Amino acid sequence: MSPDGSLNTGAGSATAAGAAEVLYDVVIIGAGPAGLAAGLNLVRARRRTLMIDSNRPRHSATLRSHGFITRDGVPPLELRRIGREEYEAYPAAEFHVGLVRTVEALPGVDEADATGARFTVSTKGLRGEKNRVVTTRTVLIATGLAETLPALPSIRAWYGTNLHSCIACDGYEEADRALALIGETDDLAEHALLISQWTDDLIVFTNGVGQVSDTDEVALAARGIRVDRRPLTDVVGERGAMTGIRAADGEFVPRQGGFVRPRYEAAAAFAGALNPATDAYGLIIVDPQGRTSVPGLYAAGDTTPPGPEQLLVSAGEGARAAVAINRELLGPLATHPPLNLAGRPEVG
Repeated sequence: MSPDGSLNTGAGSATAAGAAEVLYDVVIIGAGPAGLAAGLNLVRARRRTLMIDSNRPRHSATLRSHGFITRDGVPPLELRRIGREEYEAYPAAEFHVGLVRTVEALPGVDEADATGARFTVSTKGLRGEKNRVVTTRTVLIATGLAETLPALPSIRAWYGTNLHSCIACDGYEEADRALALIGETDDLAEHALLISQWTDDLIVFTNGVGQVSDTDEVALAARGIRVDRRPLTDVVGERGAMTGIRAADGEFVPRQGGFVRPRYEAAAAFAGALNPATDAYGLIIVDPQGRTSVPGLYAAGDTTPPGPEQLLVSAGEGARAAVAINRELLGPLATHPPLNLAGRPEVG
C-alpha cells in the first residue's frame, strides 16, 4: 500500500514453506460477525484483504440468531452468507476457504515498520481450494471459540434447538417453560440468575462437577431455583423435542428445554508462535482498538475477553479493529502502545 492509501500489489517474500504469494494489507482469520464487519470496513478503505474461513462456525446448530438490529431472527448461516456477499462485492476483497495452519512473524522485520510484510500465513485449502502461503502487513484473528459441552451422549442432539448456550440470545424463546441449566463450571449461579428473568421453573444441574457455593444455593432457592448436584447420564427427548434429564441414579427429571454452560477456549492455536498475551482463560488480550501485545496482530470478537458475546457486539468489535488497522497502515498515524498483562496499554 502506498502512503496515499492506494492498493499495493507487490510480491511477497519467500518463506520456508515455499514461495509466498502477493502481499496483503490485512489477513482476516474467521468469517463470523467480527471478521465480516472488519472485512467490509477494510475493503471500503481499499485495503487489500484476504479473509480465511473453514466454514465450520461454532453456532452452526443454532436455527435463529437474535438481538442483531435489522436481522432479529435470521439464521446465523444466512447472516454469514449476506455478510460474505457484501464483503466480496468490493475489488479489494478476497475469500479463501481453508484452515489456517500457522501465522508466523517474518524474521528480521522491524516491529515499528508498518510499511512492509510482517507475517506469513499458511493454510490448508478446503473444498477443492489449494493450500496457500501468503504474506501480510497485519493480521486480525476473529476465529471465536472452541467449546466443550458436558459429556452426555445426546446433548448435541438438542443443542441449538432445545438447549442453548447464549442466554441473552435465546432466553425470550424459552420463556415460561420448565428449564434446565447444565454445566460443569464455577459460574452456574450467575447464569441461573440471568435465566430466572424468563422462567420461575429452573433447575441447575452440576453433573457432579459444577460448583455452586452454599451461599449461592440459598440465594437461588429464594428465587425458586433448585440445585441438583447428582451426576447425569443423558438429556432425553422424543419426537424431536427434549423432555427431560436422566440422573445417574435413574431418576427422570422432566424439563422442556434450557441452557448449557460449555467450557471455552480461544480457537487460535495457529498463532502460538507469536505468543500474544492471554488471560487466565486463554483468551487473547487486546486494547480498546483490538491491538494485541504483538505489533501488527489484532483480535476481535469471542476470542478476546470476556469470551462469548452477542453477534452485534462481536461485529462492533470487528468494525472498531478495522478502523485501528486502517490507521496503522497509513504509517505516520500508527500507534501501538504495549499491553501489560491486565490488558491495559502501558502509559509513558
